[in-house]
Amino acid sequence: MMGKAVAAVMALLLISMAGAKGMAQARSAIELRCQCIETHSKFIHPKFIQNVNLTPSGPHCKNVEVIATLKDGREVCLDPTAPWVKLIIKAILDKSDTNNKTAS
Repeated sequence: MMGKAVAAVMALLLISMAGAKGMAQARSAIELRCQCIETHSKFIHPKFIQNVNLTPSGPHCKNVEVIATLKDGREVCLDPTAPWVKLIIKAILDKSDTNNKTAS
């Protein structure tokens, strides 16, 4: 449920980025490792973002991972400590809390 809320809110944000820095690794059917090799902390305009996935830390990876899918199909790992990314995460979580309260 939280993943869907994250994806919906982050779809409003779009990213423009050149080069491979911050790119996510190719995904397998079963995620058993971190997906982000490097992260991108420079602001990315929301109009270029199609979707965003927030993956909390866990046994598969010690890091919180924020992966944005751009409209051109590229996946970019965002730095979860960057101020603008923190605002996005907070907005997603707040929206998720609001949706959960309305559904109850």
